[in-house]
Amino acid sequence: MATKVTNKDGNDDHNEKHDESVRITSMRTAETLFRLLPMGLCVAALIVMLKNSQTTDDYGSLFYSDFGAFKYLVHANGICAGYSLLSAAVTVVPRSSTMSRAWTFFFLDQMLTYIILGAAAVSTEVVYLAYKGDQDITWSEACGTFGVFCHKAIASVTLTFIVVLCYAALSLISSYRLFSRFDPPPPITIYSGEKGAEMPAFHA
Repeated sequence: MATKVTNKDGNDDHNEKHDESVRITSMRTAETLFRLLPMGLCVAALIVMLKNSQTTDDYGSLFYSDFGAFKYLVHANGICAGYSLLSAAVTVVPRSSTMSRAWTFFFLDQMLTYIILGAAAVSTEVVYLAYKGDQDITWSEACGTFGVFCHKAIASVTLTFIVVLCYAALSLISSYRLFSRFDPPPPITIYSGEKGAEMPAFHA
């Protein structure tokens, strides 16, 4: 009778380990696919902007490279596409999660989020000025003449804002993984003369 109980406990432990392994594998696969999603959007936004140009008989030609904000948008999308591919490749490989790895993902996800957000924001300002103009800085509206150019610019900026949402979600995921799996570092006491000050110590 005791032997049966032991076998049952052993089977329960085996099933729990199997279920945990399946759960971890499913989460890793889902995160990998979610990290690949921004790459496709970045490439699409980049291509749309790279091909954005228009020529008219009265006002000549207009290219995306005439605007520093749009060049920044292209570069930012290229960087984010490369990072998405690299981070997905790292995520798909089974390996134990360490604090240094969690901090790396957290920092890079945050940094790329702000980079692509900045690109989308400054490009939106340029598109707004192209549609509305600004008399104070003698910037006349241009979309009445270069309508095709403005439509493509809007499409690229819209895709970039979707990328921003994806990276914001990735930042939340990496933040949750970091701060839920690892305890805060214990404080250390630094003495200066007779007074001491407690400061957190970080260890990988």
